[in-house]
Amino acid sequence: RLQTDIVDLIEAALAGRLDKVTAEWDTRAAVGVVMAAGGYPGSYRKGDVISGLDSAFGEAVKVFHAGTSHQGSNVVTAGGRVLCVTALGDDIAAARNRSYAAAGQIHWRDCFYRRDIGHRAIEKVDC
Repeated sequence: RLQTDIVDLIEAALAGRLDKVTAEWDTRAAVGVVMAAGGYPGSYRKGDVISGLDSAFGEAVKVFHAGTSHQGSNVVTAGGRVLCVTALGDDIAAARNRSYAAAGQIHWRDCFYRRDIGHRAIEKVDC
């Protein structure tokens, strides 16, 4: 959600002038869905090819890599928490729906993710 260049903020902090800059934020809600390797948090396989990363998710979706690596021209699993599919929306329900839609386009052998992300927040805020 941070719209200000983080390097500018870091440089201002290092120079002792953080009070002279303003951090600009996107006001939309954000929801992230962690996609994990089968077996996580226990023993899990590495090296499974991840498909769907080239899908057209739209500007409101970002896929953050955590447990990935390159193997030739492929992106493969290299950890237990493999990706975090994060989306923005006008409210939590919209952000959540967009995150799950994007996560549904990404696949590898035995991948999984929770299906209940954000439900408590939606019950409190959006309903």
